[in-house]
Amino acid sequence: MSQAASITIGSKVRISRVRDRIPQNLIDLLKADSSGTVTDFRTVDGKGIGVVVELSDGSSNWFFEDEIQPA
Repeated sequence: MSQAASITIGSKVRISRVRDRIPQNLIDLLKADSSGTVTDFRTVDGKGIGVVVELSDGSSNWFFEDEIQPA
């Protein structure tokens, strides 16, 4: 069972890594505070699960399930 199964909307999570290239402002934000709140889920690559996370600055970004951990 994937770890995403234990994460629900409203869960506090920490971004533990990022697989893809991201903008510098998002890198800086994650270095300052890598925690956020799960607001939604989305299907990625036709079968994977993406997790939409609201970060400390109020922005929302999605991450692969293996890029987050419960906070």
